[in-house]
Amino acid sequence: MMDKGQELILENDQLRLVVGADCLAKSLVHKPTGEECLVAGEEIALFSVTQERPFNNEVKLAHPNKRTTFQANRLRREGDQLIVGFEITPFEAVIAVREAPEYIAFNLTDFIVHPADYGGLVMSPPPVAELRLLQLPVRNRDHFGEWLNVSWDSQVAVNVLATSPYARIESERRKGYRVMSADAVRDIKLKGTGAALLTCATDRLLDAIAQVEADFDLPRGVESRRSDLINASAYWSSHVNPTNVDEHIAYATKGGFRLMLLYYPAIFQEIGGYALNGNYDYRPEYPNGQADLEQMLDKIKAAGIIPGLHFLHTHIGLKSRYVTPKADHRLNVTRRFTLAKPLGQDDAVICVEQNPEGTVMADRCRVIKFGGELITYEAYTTEPPYCFTGCARGAYATTVVSHPLGLVGGILDVSEYGGTSAYLDQHSSLQDEIADKLAGAYNAGFRFIYFDGSEGTNPPFEFHVPHAQYRVLKKLEKAPLFTEGAAKAHFSWHFLSGGNAFDIFQPEVFKEKIREFPAEEAPRMRRDFTRLNFGWWGFWSLRTQPDMFEYGTSRAAAWDCPVTVMEKMEAFKTHPRTDVILEVMRRWEDVRAQKWLTPEQKLALQDLDQEHILLVNENGAYELVPYDPIGGAAGGNGDLRAFVFERQDARYVVFWHATGSGTLALPLAPGDVTLQQELGGAALPVTDENGGVAIPVTDRCYLKSHLSQAQLIAAFENARLS
Repeated sequence: MMDKGQELILENDQLRLVVGADCLAKSLVHKPTGEECLVAGEEIALFSVTQERPFNNEVKLAHPNKRTTFQANRLRREGDQLIVGFEITPFEAVIAVREAPEYIAFNLTDFIVHPADYGGLVMSPPPVAELRLLQLPVRNRDHFGEWLNVSWDSQVAVNVLATSPYARIESERRKGYRVMSADAVRDIKLKGTGAALLTCATDRLLDAIAQVEADFDLPRGVESRRSDLINASAYWSSHVNPTNVDEHIAYATKGGFRLMLLYYPAIFQEIGGYALNGNYDYRPEYPNGQADLEQMLDKIKAAGIIPGLHFLHTHIGLKSRYVTPKADHRLNVTRRFTLAKPLGQDDAVICVEQNPEGTVMADRCRVIKFGGELITYEAYTTEPPYCFTGCARGAYATTVVSHPLGLVGGILDVSEYGGTSAYLDQHSSLQDEIADKLAGAYNAGFRFIYFDGSEGTNPPFEFHVPHAQYRVLKKLEKAPLFTEGAAKAHFSWHFLSGGNAFDIFQPEVFKEKIREFPAEEAPRMRRDFTRLNFGWWGFWSLRTQPDMFEYGTSRAAAWDCPVTVMEKMEAFKTHPRTDVILEVMRRWEDVRAQKWLTPEQKLALQDLDQEHILLVNENGAYELVPYDPIGGAAGGNGDLRAFVFERQDARYVVFWHATGSGTLALPLAPGDVTLQQELGGAALPVTDENGGVAIPVTDRCYLKSHLSQAQLIAAFENARLS
């Protein structure tokens, strides 16, 4: 043990961490600038250990019997190992330390327990529930990324990062600082769990993380974030198959999409929600199974589009072979109950030992599992004798059998999203079995992934959410170019390169919801050095309009984010403005690919109250201008959508018919306006009619005038559409 007052120094090219002999963190300095990164005087130990209760006999007698955290209070270094002792409890922890040029890593390798410490107790010492591998009082900076667990400003970044899937990475807000920490948890993994401390110039952080990923063989999150495809938008389909793939390619090409995301029901048989999820039987359109899938994906790639696979990896359909006729033993249950009486085949009341109070009562989720039988219930008692009542046996076509006294069952973990599937037990082999099936499909030629339903795991979610994804990822022959997912936790930063995609917003509230959700999250995701997907955008005939997608995709581009447009072939074919909407997307996708937007333009697009339009000007070049809606055009006729803007000392109105075609009577003189389908294109006819002009209204057109904006707005408000 170090002498009182002696300090332990851990350092590399970037940082110097000073720890007292009492294990209190005293200083963390960024060496190139000399900047101190910790707050002083908080007396927070670098390590601690947590037990469910004291187990040593004298400690148990002298202290309260509850979950207790013991702070480290003694420390010595032996080569590349730190030997850590804790207050009150007698054992020591052995933590390997690695001082690499870009980081310092900590790994729990062992415990030192003396035979007399537990006085003849029949147990496996030490009784550690959790061990804190690292905790530091890091002073606040301008930004904090809660996903990556990084505090940073324009100069310096401090990051506590997992080096394996097992560490629990966390931060706790305090006044003026955060306690940034990493834990090894017994029920996940104690020995072999590790974390790294990074303190460096902010512009070096991703390079440092990339080195951690390489050294610890982690998925390459930094590499994927630096890909040119990280902000590419996707054409999504649940219907594409070998018989219609050419039609889908044509629409995706019109929209300029570089990616095509295939939802698993486009490939595998499904009914009603997720009821068959887990079977993964090929649809009839794939008579040769994977060979037909490979051929279809080759066709998509030949068109210059990269295919991705969208699936729900934690869901098991309630009509799948994993449920009927015998429910798989690896389905997750949320609460366990023991039969207090034998359960006969005709019994409609289930008597149990435990109090069911608080058990789920949501519709479709009232399902209890005993053996391979699923049973629904209507109610339960919360006073002895405890019973589930109104039971219907053999739910979901499971076989009804008798169950003996003492059999342990539980509440089936039914998905809250529709109640057509249940979650599998992450502590079983079923996730790997499903991963093998998904990998078989992915290996046919897919190159990116959307992990949907990722929240569908058993707790602790901070471990199981990313680890369930990782169990699939490790089965793939080629690492995805990037992945997205419906839920995230710390470790998934290394492969969820883009975070979530928001679900569908209805056209009537589309812009409002863009402001409320993805545009709110985008700056927060920037704090994690990443991006999100601005959403899965539905396409409705007549209701979806070009200005909606223009607004959404431009706001996404402001934060270097993509979007996902969900195909609806019937709507594509019947909406008179489909080509205009897809042209909007094509322009913005080209802008993304060219990296055309300047920092100043991106900043302007982050103003959520000012809409913009991406023009192709008279020289065939892109031009970004702000424009404003004329809300009362044609007396408020919803079939006319019109926006006014100014450029090159002229005023313009861009307008179109929302649902078909018509004629617009404008109270303007023919000499006041010119009309073009596109800027720089041939002039369209303008008819002199009753002291005004009559102009055709169909696809998007541009009216140019020397009049003021106020005059043009007034003219359009007083126009008549017929």
